[in-house]
Formats: sequence, structure tokens, C-alpha cells
Amino acid sequence: MAMVRVAPVKVQVRTDWFSGTPREITWGEDTLPVTRLVAIRDERSAYPAITGPRTLFEVDTPGVRLALTYLHRSKRWTIDGLDELAPAA
Repeated sequence: MAMVRVAPVKVQVRTDWFSGTPREITWGEDTLPVTRLVAIRDERSAYPAITGPRTLFEVDTPGVRLALTYLHRSKRWTIDGLDELAPAA
């Protein structure tokens, strides 16, 4: 399946103390553990001046893959996309 882009949703994210990678996502009442870090895209060098630098993380959680964005200027985490994971065969 393809990643479905959504309007950014503000979430709370617990990160690894040393690397800063996401470990747990709290979205409303749901808490999702991060099972795998799929990709990181660092946009601290080239970014639109209006939004500021950001880092994009693609992570797997039980049942869903999420595109997380960390906005460095405002220190906020948002979900920008999601994709349901197919069950393992």
C-alpha cells in the first residue's frame, strides 16, 4: 500500500535519550510503541523560511506505519501520513 498523506495531527512523542529517535507515540488516548525506524530525512540544511528546519521519520508501530515530522523551531511533533501494515504471511 501507499502512504496516505493527512493534515498534520499534533502528537506527543517519547524519544531515545541519546539518539533522539521516536520510541513511543501518544495520539489522543492511544499510545503506540515504535517497533522499527524505517527512514529518516534530515531537512535542517534546506527548509522553507516560513516553517523552519524539520526532520522526517518513517516508523512502524503495531499495525500502522506513520510519517512523523519534528519541527525544530516550534519543538512540535506531527503525523503527516499513515499506512496500514499488511499482516505477515
